Amino acid sequence: MHTSCRSGIDREKGECDLEQIFLTAAVLLLPMLCTTAGAAGVFLLRKTGEPATRRMLCGMAAGIMLAASVWSLLLPAIERAEQGPLPAWVPPAVGLLLGAVGLLRLETLAGRLLNTGPGRCGRMVLAVTLHNLPEGMAVGVVLAGFLAGDPTITLASVTALSVGIAIQNVPEGAIVSLPLATNGLSRPRAFLAGTLCGAVEPLGAAIMVAITGLVTPLLPVVLAFAAGAMMYVVTEELIPQTQQGRHTNIGTIGVAFGFVLMMVLDVALG
Repeated sequence: MHTSCRSGIDREKGECDLEQIFLTAAVLLLPMLCTTAGAAGVFLLRKTGEPATRRMLCGMAAGIMLAASVWSLLLPAIERAEQGPLPAWVPPAVGLLLGAVGLLRLETLAGRLLNTGPGRCGRMVLAVTLHNLPEGMAVGVVLAGFLAGDPTITLASVTALSVGIAIQNVPEGAIVSLPLATNGLSRPRAFLAGTLCGAVEPLGAAIMVAITGLVTPLLPVVLAFAAGAMMYVVTEELIPQTQQGRHTNIGTIGVAFGFVLMMVLDVALG
């Protein structure tokens, strides 16, 4: 009887571990796969330099990232900080500022290094790769909190963040590959560049999951750090691209649509 019960417990534990492995793999890989899908658009679209399309895509990506920063990162950070000894606004505020300033300094340094490097294509690929880093960190830190049993982070919030970032990665992959093809790069190489830009996301997320024990006590700061880095990407890179040329209202509509889409995902799944 004892052996049978123990076998049942072991079997349940094994099934639980297997579910966590599949969940982790799905959450980590989904955003990268959607980046690849977006980059594949270079083989389907002929008008690769259409300004209106690019403004709409950038706007949607910006709206999704803004909503993800609020609902999936900042709100859980504040809720978790309320349980700590400091005022609830201190850890999220510090983390957000560190994330925005940190990514700014990283991009500035990378830009200086690349001024003596390959050329425009290389700079573009690296810039988008750096933008994908906080997205991977965001997914990883939320997943790490969920796997650690944090009550402020639910499976629905993990799923919403991963799906939301995955959705905005589709236009992001196209934003990389289409201009590269327009500028003379072959379509297979443009597709490869767009795909490689998304490869940093599961890497950054896996690192955050691997250091779960270190991340959990600092979860409010780390969540806000990821939010600050994402907000920097939105304000520095995506929003300006939505306002270039004529008919900038297309980009503004894209921002609103992307924000609402991510908000609906997070609230509905929650």
